[in-house]
Amino acid sequence: MTVTPSNDAPLMPLATGFAEATRDAWLALVEKAIKGSDFEKKMVGKTADGLRIEPIYTPADALAFAGAALPGAAPLTRGTNAAPRGLGWDIRQYHSGTDPSAVNEAILEDLAGGTTSIALQIGGGNGLAANPAALTRALDGVLLEMCPVKLVAHEDTPAAATALMAVWDARGLASRDRHGGFGYDPIGTLAVTGQLAQTLPNAMAQAATLIRATRDMPNVTALSADGHAYHCAGATEAQELASILATVVAYLRAAEAAGISPAEALPKITVTLAVDADQFLGIAKLRAARRLVWRLADASGAGEAAKSVRFEAVTSWRMLAKRDPWTNIIRTAIACATGALGGADSVVVLPFTFPLGETDSFARRVSRNIQIVCQEESNLGRVVDPAGGSWYVEKLTEDLAQKAWSLFQNIEREGGISAALTKGSLQAAIAQSAETKAKAVATGKVELTGVSAFPLLGDDGIAPKPWPHVPPAKSTAAVTVAPLRQARLSEPFEALRDAADTRTRSGRPYAVFLASLGDVIDHNVRSTWIKNYLAAGGIAAAMTDGYPGAQAAADAFKSSGLTAACICSSDAIYAGHAEATAKALKSAGAKLVLMAGRPGDREAALRQAGVDQFLAAGADAVATLTDLQKKLA
Repeated sequence: MTVTPSNDAPLMPLATGFAEATRDAWLALVEKAIKGSDFEKKMVGKTADGLRIEPIYTPADALAFAGAALPGAAPLTRGTNAAPRGLGWDIRQYHSGTDPSAVNEAILEDLAGGTTSIALQIGGGNGLAANPAALTRALDGVLLEMCPVKLVAHEDTPAAATALMAVWDARGLASRDRHGGFGYDPIGTLAVTGQLAQTLPNAMAQAATLIRATRDMPNVTALSADGHAYHCAGATEAQELASILATVVAYLRAAEAAGISPAEALPKITVTLAVDADQFLGIAKLRAARRLVWRLADASGAGEAAKSVRFEAVTSWRMLAKRDPWTNIIRTAIACATGALGGADSVVVLPFTFPLGETDSFARRVSRNIQIVCQEESNLGRVVDPAGGSWYVEKLTEDLAQKAWSLFQNIEREGGISAALTKGSLQAAIAQSAETKAKAVATGKVELTGVSAFPLLGDDGIAPKPWPHVPPAKSTAAVTVAPLRQARLSEPFEALRDAADTRTRSGRPYAVFLASLGDVIDHNVRSTWIKNYLAAGGIAAAMTDGYPGAQAAADAFKSSGLTAACICSSDAIYAGHAEATAKALKSAGAKLVLMAGRPGDREAALRQAGVDQFLAAGADAVATLTDLQKKLA
């Protein structure tokens, strides 16, 4: 039976019968939980840009203008379209290789499996030759009137674009039936490689030429403002956005100098952003990017043209790991969902083996299936701006946009992005951010699963063909700057693991005996922590049920044949047994005695008993593990 309430019936609040929830009441409960600790330090987070992340958001945090914002309407924060487009976004797969036939086979397999467009590497030592013959063979059997082709060609872009247009011409494709992008980004190339073979004025003139060449091709973009390159060098979210904005402005100026208006040039620029495992920050970054590009367009008298700018999301190379690369599947799945929920027009999911070498059929299959699951099973593209209206996301988007705009203005005050790169100020700022991030990883503030947290010792079963070695080309640079240093977050730990593998191959693996005291319930927390901590440096440590006392631990150590031991247990067990255990281990021949945890006011006594070093969370793990490898050598 259905009961239809009268129009005059009063509405009953959902929380009727419950005490009103107030911020003061919540704060009282928080104070009780944190027991007098500093609220700001304990409860308030900060992004790499210093933006506040509050522990709770309420209607008081709502932005006055956000409630009335609509998808497809200025300032485009909520998306460039008013309604969902099919399944949502374009599933783009990256393809590389020097053999056109092999590349063609991989492309056709991916398209049959659900990929809807391709990003094609040209040149660079692992890409196709920039000529019509190579592209014709690689794209044989591809329905180019349906499948967009995005070129990844760097300084070879003009030649690659000419080759792609020749393929389109040979197919007899009308201008409106051509889909894809040339991806020319000379500023990004200069930032990453530190050089250009032609002067910047010539490169910018070439950018304008490519815009003009695509004037009658509504579905083809000419240029790219690639934030992924800055992200991989360590840029914060705001620095990445600011670099993109400054690049877009530089290309608009180049177009205007060639007689091309901003309204005509903007739709020919693709904006590329990195997305990583920080989902909410990534969503906010994509939303902020649309708003900021609209702001540029509006200031240029071309606000409506911002609706035609395409936004591409690429899963972060910086976050990928070489060790236990299976964990990269989790990272890229989260990043893919971030791109989808943030409203990207196309998403590139880098294969999980990408840091190790050339990608095979299985790795590419996993990449495209991640996207297909997000689209067809999770329906992430069925809703426009699903994060819109969230007080947290709206506030984070606003704060990030404001910060990025401020940094962009700083770049403009220096004379634009070319001047900032020439002076080295942008590289220096990004390098500082990268150092801060690296420190957070080294100290455990940011954990990398499979790398610094829960590392897997031994063979992970992944051995792809390495990327081809590309010898440095003879310098013919017309302009040079300090290049951005591209680096993955896991590299310092991977260097430790590589050193450990070298020693293992020599028949002398790094290993430490765990002198776990008491029952499992007593020592398990510290034993598990220290086992993982040491494994991050390639140092093995076998877990046991524990030893009842000092002598039992020392006897087991002596039988192990090892030279180093680590005492592990609870503070209560330490109080009665740690000193005796240290003495017993030394007597049993231990050259190095470690202890898991902080010693507190008992440090002097423990050192006197034989403890050589204390291992605790919060210290620089890379430095500590490097030192331990030397001591164990």
